[in-house]
Formats: sequence, C-alpha cells, structure tokens
Amino acid sequence: MADKVTIYHNPRCSKSRQTLKLLQDNGIEPEIVEYLDTPPSAKQLEKVLKMLGVEPDELMRKNEAVYKELGIKGGGFSRKQLIELMVENPKLIERPIVIKGGRAALGRPPESVLNIL
Repeated sequence: MADKVTIYHNPRCSKSRQTLKLLQDNGIEPEIVEYLDTPPSAKQLEKVLKMLGVEPDELMRKNEAVYKELGIKGGGFSRKQLIELMVENPKLIERPIVIKGGRAALGRPPESVLNIL
C-alpha cells in the first residue's frame, strides 16, 4: 500500500489551491487538513519541522498581522514558544505543507512537493 499523502491546506490561499490541484493532476487524492480549522498539535508541528528540516521561525508567515502584533521578530522566543505560538495562531504557519511517508515539502512553489511523491 502506498504511503498516504496529507496536505495542510488553506482553501483561500492560491498557492495552496495550486498545490492541491497539482497533486490531483498527478492522480493523488490527499488527506486534506484545513489547518486553520484544525491546527496541528505542538507534537505534530515538531514532527513536520523535523521532516522539513527547518526551525520554527523558518515556517512562519512573517507578513501576517499576528506576527507583528505578537512581536515575534527579535522577541527572543524559545523554539518551544514559537511552536506554541503557531499552534495557538495557525495563521502563522506557512502553507501549504505536503507530507508523505515521513517526508514533507512546502508548496512554495507548488512544484517543490513533487520531490517527495
């Protein structure tokens, strides 16, 4: 059985929609997690960060109002605190993220997810 494919998706984001369409065009019907409605837990987010090989601040949307409101840039937050902020404010999480078989890719550009399929 093939590994399932999961996409952390925001239907209002054009890159997320393009990435989902790219998966579907390649015959993949991923499990869709609308992460704004169902945010990942800190443990799930930790796993995703490890699979992506990035630190929490590299997965944050720095242009979001909440990023500025919380004073994250230069705020001296610990790794754990940054993860908690993303769990509490899922808008901070860069999107879309595609996961397959212990590997993950950020769909920016959408074609970058093809590397893990």
